Amino acid sequence: MKKLINDPQRVVREMLEGLCDLHPGLALLQAEDVVVRAELPPAAERPVAVLSGGGAGHEPAHAGYVGPGLLAGAIAGDVFTSPSVDAVLAGIRAASGPAGAILVVKNYTGDRLNFGLAAELARAEGIPVELVVVADDVALHATVPPERRRGIAGTVLIHKLAGAAAAAGQGLEAIAALARAAAAELGSMGVALDACTVPAAGRPGFALGPAEIELGLGIHGEQGVERAALAPADQLVERMLEVILTDRGFRPGERVALLVNGLGGTPPMELAIVARRAIAVLREGGLAVERAWAGEFLTALEMPGISLSVLRLDDSRLALLDAPAEAPAWPGPGRIAPARRIVAAEPAPAVAKPAATGPLTPALGQALQRVAAALEAAEGRLTELDSRAGDGDLGLSMRRAAAALRALPEAGALVDPPTALAAMADAVRRAIGGSSGPFYATALMRAARSLPPLPQARDWAVAFEEAVAAIGALGGARPGDRTMLDALAPAANAFARSLEAGEGLPKAIQAAAQAAEAGVAATADMLPRLGRASYLGARAVGVPDAGAAAAAIWLRALAGPGEP
Repeated sequence: MKKLINDPQRVVREMLEGLCDLHPGLALLQAEDVVVRAELPPAAERPVAVLSGGGAGHEPAHAGYVGPGLLAGAIAGDVFTSPSVDAVLAGIRAASGPAGAILVVKNYTGDRLNFGLAAELARAEGIPVELVVVADDVALHATVPPERRRGIAGTVLIHKLAGAAAAAGQGLEAIAALARAAAAELGSMGVALDACTVPAAGRPGFALGPAEIELGLGIHGEQGVERAALAPADQLVERMLEVILTDRGFRPGERVALLVNGLGGTPPMELAIVARRAIAVLREGGLAVERAWAGEFLTALEMPGISLSVLRLDDSRLALLDAPAEAPAWPGPGRIAPARRIVAAEPAPAVAKPAATGPLTPALGQALQRVAAALEAAEGRLTELDSRAGDGDLGLSMRRAAAALRALPEAGALVDPPTALAAMADAVRRAIGGSSGPFYATALMRAARSLPPLPQARDWAVAFEEAVAAIGALGGARPGDRTMLDALAPAANAFARSLEAGEGLPKAIQAAAQAAEAGVAATADMLPRLGRASYLGARAVGVPDAGAAAAAIWLRALAGPGEP
């Protein structure tokens, strides 16, 4: 188990201490794991207190929603364990007054029992208390009756509705009624790509194969209702929304709010991809998506996965969702654009296409096809090399460059050598991400400017040298720094020497390819001084540089068949 914790028995308390240190609007009870608003009014002046809670491990829930317009307090149990009756009762006493308290409880046996008993004890002390149970997990529609379903991430929307109603001064029974009605028109469903590890257990709750997912799971690291095959995000979203919309009886023309919730290990990139399709599916079904949020709202420790929640809206609920609220985890109004806005980019200035000074032989077009094929074939190797000392994207970048190069002959770009090189620069600039794109584009542009329309052999050597110099000037690298220059610089030197010896272009290119390959081999023993590999220091030694390897691959392809 690798976690940034101290004692597994103290993770909850230390987590709450850190949360309260970070947010001055929160206060922690001395004897219980309960967070309340730091500046509550005197008890006699307090509105209805909305409280929630449950086991820890769902952060930012529940303490992250304590603040004006949301919760008055949150009670935390051990990880994935209901808080004790005494802790819940302490929270009720600390946050409520004569107006009473609403307890928003997710539908788990431990939570219902402990919050329910605490409510009874509070009533015996004269504090009016109402219990609102959220059972929004529609994945269990074929397994258990509605009243026995689990409460999952949609509970956060009930926090917001109830908290806003309390802040507006509504009474206990009215708030309980609107919260229960909203919970009945709320549906959620989740999917996990892997398990999470409870600190006290020290091991994952279940094991999944590389191409397996758990569909319809809860929030406590348990398995779902079905183990299924991994599918693209859009397909998973469509499947989950079909269950939610069918179970809750949503009809075209209705208004809804959408919550895309990360389960703890899902990056914002994937949440945005999911939100994109979820909004589209709802709109395609004739539903008006009035509000939407994407982020981590109620998690399961570090579990990779998501849940989707859909809430039926009317004017009253929309107003409560939009009402002001301040809490560490509440993102604010989830207003979205009525339609995706696509803005056309400014066109590049028109450039007159030069007239041909003499058609290039088919050799250049054939050479480009060989280069493209070689880069495509090397994708896996380049990805592996780049992953050892970089970010692993070079193989994909070179595949994109290959596709761009294949299109050049059809685009009529091979008019003369300078025009062809300029077209290559433009193509790779657009196709390759990261640092390789600017390096190659700069090199090709510099070479294009140095070439006459009808170059001689020596002109090509000068262009090669200019290209290598441009890369060094742009990135600040020199041979020996373990970069692509360690392949290109010796290749340019060998190319020039071969031409000076009168060996002709084909032999010169062969010499350049051989020098580049020797340069690649040498990089395995070099200490990196630039780029991401330099962050690894000596740990990168023993593996050839991926950028140098890519240069050697396309040089060998340019050389074509013949003696290697």
